Amino acid sequence: MNQDKRYQIIDRIKEGIPNPIITLHSLSPFEYLISIILSAQSNDLTVKKATDRLYIVANTPNAILTLGLKTLQEYIKTIGLYHIKAKNIIDTCQIIVEKHNGNIPDNREELERLPGVGRKTANLVLNTVFGHSTIAVDRHVFRVCNRTGLAVGTNVRIVENLLLDYIPELFKIHFHHYLVFHGRHTCMARQPKCNSCIIVDLCEFSKK
Repeated sequence: MNQDKRYQIIDRIKEGIPNPIITLHSLSPFEYLISIILSAQSNDLTVKKATDRLYIVANTPNAILTLGLKTLQEYIKTIGLYHIKAKNIIDTCQIIVEKHNGNIPDNREELERLPGVGRKTANLVLNTVFGHSTIAVDRHVFRVCNRTGLAVGTNVRIVENLLLDYIPELFKIHFHHYLVFHGRHTCMARQPKCNSCIIVDLCEFSKK
């Protein structure tokens, strides 16, 4: 795929999806971080239902620590892997309070030292919260990029690096969310809606 076609795809996706950041929209950097940790292998709507209740009573690191592990588990028990996630969140809150004065670190190295935070989560926080030029690659982004030809790679890190090269600086903020939205609602894994896709004439998917 040439760069001109990539730019056309980027423009159409941006124009066709006016507000892709819906289900995990949060009021603070800390809430966003916790929501992303909870969303691993879980449905965003399930996470939102749990955090809507949780954040009313505890939406800061100190408040979560005061809540304690067992009570936190009660609030998030409808979410998959909640035992592990609750432990990671407690440990993360402890580090944020002790090492970062209660603030979310704004660099990759420190973010990835937090329990439950990997490269994808760090990229999301850096991009969405702090405005860094990072692009998180999850299964939706990986599928859309490889299927359309936007950025073809055998693993998520290769796709991430290609996107960082291909996507204009102006479009990098929130671009992950646009690709996720497109992957969830149009370019689904099993039955992509090619007939109603806004980039069907640009896409290089052989089975469309």
